[in-house]
Amino acid sequence: MNYAAGRIPFEFEREDLAKVVRETMERRDTNIVGGNISIKVKDEKGNPFYVMTPTMMSEAYLGHLSPEQILVIEPHTRKIVSGVGKLTREINMHEAVYDANPEIKCVFHSHADQSMFWATSGLNMPNVTEATQKLKGIRTLEWHPMCTEELAQYVAGEITKLGDKALRNGFLLNSHGTLFTSGGANMDPLTALHKSLADVDITEWNAKVAYRQTVLQQNGQLDGYYSEGVKIGTWQDVLNGEALYNEKTLQAVNGD
Repeated sequence: MNYAAGRIPFEFEREDLAKVVRETMERRDTNIVGGNISIKVKDEKGNPFYVMTPTMMSEAYLGHLSPEQILVIEPHTRKIVSGVGKLTREINMHEAVYDANPEIKCVFHSHADQSMFWATSGLNMPNVTEATQKLKGIRTLEWHPMCTEELAQYVAGEITKLGDKALRNGFLLNSHGTLFTSGGANMDPLTALHKSLADVDITEWNAKVAYRQTVLQQNGQLDGYYSEGVKIGTWQDVLNGEALYNEKTLQAVNGD
């Protein structure tokens, strides 16, 4: 990598990611044991690298990271080519996701506050708010131990099944948190990073609203989940494993 004397490689990307980590903490989109975020970048020769948060980004550093603490990692060798932090054990999941769909530019894993209810229940989160409809179904994946190759390969398999949907998607990791992916062949990595931050934030609001609609159903005040004036399903559908969202209005917006 070539860069001006006295400057760090991928400085702008590392500055931006450090800001996103702080914003994620302040919005309660993760908790003190953190999560991890990465983007896939290329140098001037087209060589790929991961720009990634270090381990203990929240617990040790309280989400206040300097650009120098953000790591630049060589894919597959997992060599840290720049950065003073230590590599998270979750690198295997990030790497597996990027390998499963090379157009993904951001992998965003957090321990989001409201979403954790649905993640620990093993149930898919009903998608009811207008802002989250383009995420379509918000599924809770099967449980696999965190930081393991088993989890990494399982998630990669689920990403592969999604095809292009993986370029804007949100999964719930059972008992572990959220996993958002963003990208596209022509999408800048920082655009993907900001899209994933937005998606985790709007999904947090959706998690709260969906829970309250669930309570209203149990109390007999609603007969199902409602989104944009449309009944999209019921609590029984959720128990049956469906990932509810407003397919009708989404099709109308997309024109298909």
